[in-house]
Amino acid sequence: MTVRRNTEDGGTERPVWANLSAGLVTGAADDDPSGIATYSQVGAAFGYGMLWCVVLTMPLMIAIQAVSAGIGRVTGHGLMDGMRKHYPHPLVYALTASLVFANVINLAADIGAMGAALQLLIGGPALLYAAGFALLSLVLQVFIPFTRYAPILKLLTLSLFAYVATVLVIGVPWLAVLKSLVLPPIRWNAQYAVGLVALLGTTISPYLFCWQAAQEVEEMTSSKRRKPLRRAPKQAPSALRRIGIDTTVGMIFSNLIAFFIILTAAIVLHAHGKVDIQTSAEAAAALRPLAGDLAFALFAAGIIGTGLLAVPVLAGATAYAAAGAFGQRSGLEYKPQNARFFYTVLIVASLAGIALNLTPLDPIKALYWSAVVNGVTAVPLMVVMMLMGSRRKVMGKFTMPWPLKIFGWLATAAMATAAVVMFVSWGQ
Repeated sequence: MTVRRNTEDGGTERPVWANLSAGLVTGAADDDPSGIATYSQVGAAFGYGMLWCVVLTMPLMIAIQAVSAGIGRVTGHGLMDGMRKHYPHPLVYALTASLVFANVINLAADIGAMGAALQLLIGGPALLYAAGFALLSLVLQVFIPFTRYAPILKLLTLSLFAYVATVLVIGVPWLAVLKSLVLPPIRWNAQYAVGLVALLGTTISPYLFCWQAAQEVEEMTSSKRRKPLRRAPKQAPSALRRIGIDTTVGMIFSNLIAFFIILTAAIVLHAHGKVDIQTSAEAAAALRPLAGDLAFALFAAGIIGTGLLAVPVLAGATAYAAAGAFGQRSGLEYKPQNARFFYTVLIVASLAGIALNLTPLDPIKALYWSAVVNGVTAVPLMVVMMLMGSRRKVMGKFTMPWPLKIFGWLATAAMATAAVVMFVSWGQ
């Protein structure tokens, strides 16, 4: 199967799989061990009560991620780099600081979850496994150029099918599931509100915006033909079409997997009274006596596979954001000596993620709250993104079309409303 001639790559026909890149990787990375834990938590706590949210966020997620990818492809700059050029630096620094804070906690949680999942499968020292996974990801990022590393990330997206297989080995009462989507059992309390913000913060997360824009820039700069669309407008039809397909497929894939994870936790854990889940590894362990060894093994293996994809994306997004905010050169295609600031942030963030697993602070249990931080941080970042995407000074003649404007602002409003509801609920 092929798509129409792709003039951004020299007029050659490319298979659909070849046109799936930044959007697919970003969507899959969203279902990281941190996300798996959050999805498991809300599924265990509320049963089918939040499945509707995954369906609702799908078009919103597609829109806001397409905006971030478009900014990168049109301008040739990452998000924070672009913001630095057009908005007050204190605002950019504040957004970057909050993003780095949340990302490091997420990194620690993901690294720890991979170690714990492998321990569940084969026994042995979880911390040693966790450090090994993190160092492997770091070495690959530092020493393998992006053009060779990107296909590895793309291949790792297939690991998410473990959660499709998990659903296939448990009995699903589809009629009850459909009813919960049509008439969602919403709870009007603080716990539900915090869960909703955590779910939205996991699904629509700042590091995803930074990564997808940065990967578009990486692929453009490593290509002999691709240029920023402001400089090469003839490439726009095929480039924007590709971004649309790539982002739509990636986000549908992401939300479908999230739906299956919540569904698994609802059917197996919530239905059997296991309503308090703290980590993705704990969710996997809880499946074994209730759903059998196969469901347990698939769920645990999925944690490792998604972690190997998400850890480099999280660390990379952190480095891209920090380098862009301070006007430093960034890119995994550069050798470390040619982008020192970028690689320093990448290495420090990864090592901090490992270190947090060695301290009395349990970064895994901080996971749920890091998702809440993500949800709150995302709001101002999304506002600035939407403004950038609408400005001719930034985007030239490639400002956002009206469907992206509508759904992008709806996504921003949804995140803002969820945050307000959470704070109001806490005050009661």
